[in-house]
Amino acid sequence: MNVIKDLIFNFPLICAGSGWLLAQILKVATGIFREKSFNVIEFLFGTGGMPSSHTAAVTALATACGMSEGVGSPVFAVACLLTLIVMRDATGIRREAGEQAKVLNRIVQDLFSSTDHENINRNLKELVGHTPLQVFVGFLVGLMVPFLMGLIPIYGIYG
Repeated sequence: MNVIKDLIFNFPLICAGSGWLLAQILKVATGIFREKSFNVIEFLFGTGGMPSSHTAAVTALATACGMSEGVGSPVFAVACLLTLIVMRDATGIRREAGEQAKVLNRIVQDLFSSTDHENINRNLKELVGHTPLQVFVGFLVGLMVPFLMGLIPIYGIYG
């Protein structure tokens, strides 16, 4: 069985995973810098933040597909469409859901703090989407990863 070997040498798959991992590591660094707290688990596995790891992963996938299959291939076209959908979702629907969560959390806080009812202990998650800058930086990370991974001799992209 060559399944494991095929997965290990699948250039687009490895690039997508590497793009996601690099973005998550950068997200930990920017999260620590921005919030002055060392909550690595939240920064590593949480949603939102700088840069967008979803965008980095799908951009790395599309770029690697273009490098290995050619930019005229149907595989590259599908990967590009997926990238656009993910980027639009991150800055649109998911970001708006986070903004709505902020408003709802504030309403609930105001309602319960002005009455004798007990407080609700759970807030809605507010950081679920990304700003356009966070998505753009994720895009740059995703573009960079396949070119760097292509330098590794086992993938043979450059020679």
